[in-house]
Amino acid sequence: MSHHPSVPRPIAILQEFSIPLIAGVVSALVLANVAPHFYHALTHGSPFGADSHLNLHFLMNDLFMALFFGLAAKEITEACLPGGALNPPKKAINPLLGTVGGVVGPVAVYFAWVAFTGDSTIAGGWGIPTATDIALAWLVARMVFGGSHPAVSFLLLLAVADDGIGLGIIAIFYPDPAHPVQPMFLALVAAAAAIAYVLRKKNVQSFWPYLLVPGVLSWSGLFLAHLHPALALVPVVPFMPNMGHDDGLYAEESSGKKYVDTLNRFEHFFKLPVDFGLFGFGLANAGVQFSNVGNATVAVLLALVVGKTLGIFGFSYVAHLVGFSLPEGMNARSLLIAGLTAALGLTVALFVAGVAFTDPALVGAAKMGALFSAAVAPAVLILGRVLKVKPRTGESEDLAPVRSHATADL
Repeated sequence: MSHHPSVPRPIAILQEFSIPLIAGVVSALVLANVAPHFYHALTHGSPFGADSHLNLHFLMNDLFMALFFGLAAKEITEACLPGGALNPPKKAINPLLGTVGGVVGPVAVYFAWVAFTGDSTIAGGWGIPTATDIALAWLVARMVFGGSHPAVSFLLLLAVADDGIGLGIIAIFYPDPAHPVQPMFLALVAAAAAIAYVLRKKNVQSFWPYLLVPGVLSWSGLFLAHLHPALALVPVVPFMPNMGHDDGLYAEESSGKKYVDTLNRFEHFFKLPVDFGLFGFGLANAGVQFSNVGNATVAVLLALVVGKTLGIFGFSYVAHLVGFSLPEGMNARSLLIAGLTAALGLTVALFVAGVAFTDPALVGAAKMGALFSAAVAPAVLILGRVLKVKPRTGESEDLAPVRSHATADL
């Protein structure tokens, strides 16, 4: 993903290393432990009253993250174009099978720990380690692999699918009794995809009609269905017109045509606000009050670090051996590192922990396990060095404003 050439170097560096996101996470941890009542009021308070949806938590998780996942869908779409890391489409089968391993593995390890300890009180938390924190995983993957390594596209597709499954698990296994799932409204999501298809057929080049008509309709369908609307743009963005790899899409500057297709104009319009908006996402989601460590802590941490890493590695490597190849340029070493990177559960795991248990002590212990998964980040960096993974940046030393490949940073 390219930085706009007009972005000053200091701003580009803040984007490059996800400083806003990290600052948001740190701020949330400090506030939640130093001033918990203030933190709760900041994230869940609303000028429209206690029952209002319009608070920071809702604005970040349900509205802002729709744009984040929209940019993720843009990267996956381009990776699936001719010449991309996930083209032909058969190449996407491997990361999708890895996604299955990334769910089955953590659940198996979680229940293994429950059986080992005999502590059935924590059994209900099995869904906590099933999803990946895409934003944090992306920061770490970019630092290890560089921007243009095929492992980046692999991890992105896996993480988006992984989070989709995670949100589905929440809807099915941890439903809100006050707001049961209403699947009939998913017809609006299907209608949104159909409208996006028509817009493309009519050769609509501006990205705004795609966002304001099918995008809003898809968001409304998910919201009314009581499913997480953060994925609203995923069925819409792939229909935005693109030029494809062979038409100079990634030589944006050298071609003399700046961001000429709809997909890239969409990205370049929202890239900067989304990168800095991740401060708000981290602030709204990472506020964990340090509590006692218990069986739930160990179960969540082991399920993420051991279960997710081995699940992704095992399923993807077996798929590779039976004919569903890894993306060209990936091998067992890069697959192992990608699997460990996906073990960064943090904000998503914190969210699920909040709905998986009713006992505050169990919620606190489980959240500590999710918080400890942040230790995966330095472990991935060390493993990358040990396994001698060479970053592929495809850019100059000064964070060149234009990257030359679809599988760049998000």
